[in-house]
Amino acid sequence: MHGRNTSPSPSSSSPTDRRLSALARHLEGSSPTAMASGNQSIAAAPTSGSTGSRSVFDHVVQGPEDAILGVTVAYNKDSSPVKLNLGVGAYRTEEGKPLVLNVVRKSEQMLVNDSSRVKEYLPIVGLADFNKLSAKLILGADSPAIQENRVTTVQCLSGTGSLRVGAEFLARHYHEHTIYIPLPTWGNHPKVFGLAGLSVKTYRYYNPATRGLDFEGLLEDLSSAPSGAIVLLHACAHNPTGVDPTTQQWQQIRQLMRSKALLPFFDSAYQGFASGNLDQDALSVRMFVNDGGECLAAQSYAKNLGLYGERVGALSIVCKTADVAGRVESQLKLVIRPMYSNPPLHGASIVATILKDRALFEEWTIELKAMADRIISMRHQLFDALRSRGTPGDWSHIIKQIGMFTFTGLNSDQVAFMTKEYHIYMTSDGRISMAGLSLRTVPHLADAIHAAVTRAA
Repeated sequence: MHGRNTSPSPSSSSPTDRRLSALARHLEGSSPTAMASGNQSIAAAPTSGSTGSRSVFDHVVQGPEDAILGVTVAYNKDSSPVKLNLGVGAYRTEEGKPLVLNVVRKSEQMLVNDSSRVKEYLPIVGLADFNKLSAKLILGADSPAIQENRVTTVQCLSGTGSLRVGAEFLARHYHEHTIYIPLPTWGNHPKVFGLAGLSVKTYRYYNPATRGLDFEGLLEDLSSAPSGAIVLLHACAHNPTGVDPTTQQWQQIRQLMRSKALLPFFDSAYQGFASGNLDQDALSVRMFVNDGGECLAAQSYAKNLGLYGERVGALSIVCKTADVAGRVESQLKLVIRPMYSNPPLHGASIVATILKDRALFEEWTIELKAMADRIISMRHQLFDALRSRGTPGDWSHIIKQIGMFTFTGLNSDQVAFMTKEYHIYMTSDGRISMAGLSLRTVPHLADAIHAAVTRAA
């Protein structure tokens, strides 16, 4: 054995040694001969966690809390026994607890008991039954667009994901890159569309003086929009104001938009949750589809089926012909694939199970109406409580508005006062979630509003 070189040669070294040597050469920029010996140590890279090294992310500043989700963060830190969270857009029972619908529990049990189900990837566009039934739910089973195969529907990550996929598609394939959104609107809308590459502008929607719709301002702003611009429309239960156009006003909006070739993009987050009637809450969308024109519609099942954490949504694009719809779908796949590849299975399976089973569907409509009716009841309870206290101002807008939210008209100073003195949490624009109220908490809120109006005006 004397005179023999015992250090491992490249050919006899282990695969692990060879990978480490190659990695070390890459990190250090050394030549192969300098690293010929496999027992050289690898120096820490700048991105490693070695003691004393600065992070490559030291320059990153603390980001602000989301304006809406941040309310819940602040609420959770409050130890007061009377604290009340009216910021979160989620339904609560009379006891203030999250609700899982009975029909959801039933459908989940059916899915669990089906031993043939597997956990394979869905196609890029999602669950076929879910897509087909979602289009029928919002457009109507007798929709001419569906019958003529002019609709392409893809499963997305709830309403936000549906909006983002639609926005990305429009940024790539639509000739006009300006989208008009109502003022005010959901706080995430400008971010979703802006980050997708669209230029975001606003049109007048809410009139603070009347706490109702600024219809004349809306028409004037849309009339001034360039031909072909995209217009975001809340299908029902406008967030945050709870103010919706009347059927006649919707017709005028439709006529104006079609005359200027403006492209409607509906956000339908509350179908059935606003009035308690699925068809009633889809009338605005169906008006635009039934005239033969094109439009987009983003759906969410977070509110109306209580599937908040399942992130179940759909994007439907209504086209002029079946051929165009097919090509649009092919491009939607190219948007989705590098974004999240394909959507999750479980939530869409719950929805499809309910929508295709007549008994489950009927049970859902009953539970849905019960939720909507409780919110309407809370509106009347709060209105009566303020009136009985003689709270200054006209609070009739509380019972005129519709859906989950009420735009109270309280200013940011009044909101801050209510948070500090009464431990009531809401967004700074005065929006409150009626679904977060109960018979027990209405008096506390009414006392806080009365005090805010009379002492913190």
